[in-house]
Amino acid sequence: MEREIYLDNAAATKALPEVTAAVVDALEKSYANPSSLHRFGLKSEKILKKSRKIIAEYLEVKAKEIIFTSGGTESNNLAIRGITKAYENRGRHLITSPIEHSSVAELFKALENEGWQVDTVNVDQEGHVDLEHLSHLITEKTILVSIMQVNNELGTIQPTRKIAEIIKRKNPLSFFHVDGVQAFGKIYSNLSQWPVDLYSISGHKIHGPKGIGALYIKEGTNLKPLVYGGGQERNLRSGTENIPGIAGLREAVKKLPQLSAAEKADKNLAKIRTYLLNYLQEIEEVVINSPTAGAPHIINFSLPGIKGETMLHALESQGIYISTGSACSSKKKGSRIINACGLSQKRSESALRVSLNKEITNDDLDYFIKTLEEQINFLKLF
Repeated sequence: MEREIYLDNAAATKALPEVTAAVVDALEKSYANPSSLHRFGLKSEKILKKSRKIIAEYLEVKAKEIIFTSGGTESNNLAIRGITKAYENRGRHLITSPIEHSSVAELFKALENEGWQVDTVNVDQEGHVDLEHLSHLITEKTILVSIMQVNNELGTIQPTRKIAEIIKRKNPLSFFHVDGVQAFGKIYSNLSQWPVDLYSISGHKIHGPKGIGALYIKEGTNLKPLVYGGGQERNLRSGTENIPGIAGLREAVKKLPQLSAAEKADKNLAKIRTYLLNYLQEIEEVVINSPTAGAPHIINFSLPGIKGETMLHALESQGIYISTGSACSSKKKGSRIINACGLSQKRSESALRVSLNKEITNDDLDYFIKTLEEQINFLKLF
């Protein structure tokens, strides 16, 4: 195999050298329990405090509003379960979208089976939430709305601030949880100014370690824990903290671009995405599913008539690694997300996702496009 090009960064990213070094250093030198009172324990506790501060500063929130988790799935579950357990006396009505990550979608199914009323807001063919429909769904019994900021398959960016304002206007007592896993470090968020109550992040999406994430919990928001024990992380996430993972996450966050209201997306990623998108649009067989103004690292496209999995393995044989749009848990053929957006079954079954990182070059993308065209022409023969 001549070369390998990894284009599945929305699934997991390669850890930065600084991240690996921080993890190894913590494993070798800061191995004590941060709850221990001796100086070795205090050394681990220092890593914990410093890391919490750096992540909070990036999100423009208070350090005490950040707790560490094992990743996006746990953050999402703690946020949603935590609210439903703490505030069910206010009402048993929840709202989400049909295109959430499985860690949210499957949890809402479970809650519905437990007797909660779950309403699903409409989305258009690009995955954008229907704001009027959302406003209509919110009632005095609604205690939580959960909508992701960037869709993990399509790269659709939701108007998070507008959604938050609609929720608080219709029911000030409702909480708003945002799955920010694909957004964090890619597009601008201002949690200190937006009426968002809970925000989930994950380390392995930003060149940090796997098995570490965080949850922003706005001051004054009460959650019931999922796990009981020693009372770590404000009594919300008992268990000895993953100091090596936290140290690695800190280093990954330090390397993230400084985004702002003026510069809302990672410009380096956006430049790479535009380059690729322009070439994909020139291929006759390609149908783009992602919004043009989508997240700077994701492009989803279909090749109607060619199964997504078939093309994935054809590209893999040439050293190119992408993903299909298909969710393993879906009972319907094709992508659960694209099905929910009302696109055709052919587009759903042939959906592919390319997700980028800043180390990818134009030469890499030229090779991908050349190989994709060759494989399209080959597979069309069958």
